[in-house]
Amino acid sequence: MSAPTLRAASVQFQHRAGDKAYNLSQIGHFAGQAAAQQVQLLVFPEMCICGYWHVPKLGVAALEALAEPLDGPSINAVAALAQQSGIAIGAGWLERADDGRLFNSYAVCMPDGARHVHRKLHAFEHVHIHSGERYTVFDTPWGIRAGILICWDNNLVENARATALAGATLLIAPHQTGGTNSRSPHSMKPIALEKWQQRHSNPAAIEAEFKGPNGREWLLRWLPARAHDNGLFVIFSNGVGQDDDEVRTGNAMILDPYGRILSETWAAADAMVVADLDLGLTDMSTGQRWLRGRRPELYGVLAERMGNELNPRDARFSAASTKTPPSNVSENSNP
Repeated sequence: MSAPTLRAASVQFQHRAGDKAYNLSQIGHFAGQAAAQQVQLLVFPEMCICGYWHVPKLGVAALEALAEPLDGPSINAVAALAQQSGIAIGAGWLERADDGRLFNSYAVCMPDGARHVHRKLHAFEHVHIHSGERYTVFDTPWGIRAGILICWDNNLVENARATALAGATLLIAPHQTGGTNSRSPHSMKPIALEKWQQRHSNPAAIEAEFKGPNGREWLLRWLPARAHDNGLFVIFSNGVGQDDDEVRTGNAMILDPYGRILSETWAAADAMVVADLDLGLTDMSTGQRWLRGRRPELYGVLAERMGNELNPRDARFSAASTKTPPSNVSENSNP
């Protein structure tokens, strides 16, 4: 008997800042393409509904106006699309919680009406956006448990491991990355806006950037490791093109639990990639065997502070408390 499969798709698209109607129309457009290809799970980027890099420049009133609750019009629209198309659809937005706090959040809306929500654990976009406090792992109708980590959440190895320890073998990884001006001499560097703006007259230049050390090459230094070391399928979705004063590098990608790339694109354009996930690969994958060989009694140091962690309000990159144990997992549809 053949192993079950899951047909998944990852989308990269250039959102418009604050233009929810346009961004939701793009989600609808790709949902139509996905339905035609019998996709079961469709993943969109971080904060793609409301826009991303204009947010740090917003005042409090404008930020509040951009935010919506989980049952607001934007996520309701995504949920309705999921039910109409029969596809689970994940998309990011700026959430206003019941207590009034704001979060960089991501909702996976299931065809049966369920909504699974993750709040970014390492939020740095705005002083008034809070960091989440829980991992998010949930059962799916495909016989696989899924987890969600947003952008920088994925860069900290503890988060991927904690998600796997909670039983996830599929990681939904929405991003808005590319163009980061890090002080590290060998990290991703900004792509000049001119190269994106000249993509039609000089397509080779922007494609070289997307495939090179500031795009695909940077991702391949760490993204396959998250999949391989934890026995996870990974669906990487990203923005593409100019986002305020930065360039997102796209590179939508789907990886298997061995860190192998099943499908990808480095097109300098809105695009979708599709792959059939062989769910039978998971159990004997290297990462899952390593998980079973762990010796947790040795790992107390992982829950201790180093003393030089970044303060969330001192830098663009924040560090959530390392005291959060792997058991701190949201099993509910609503946080």
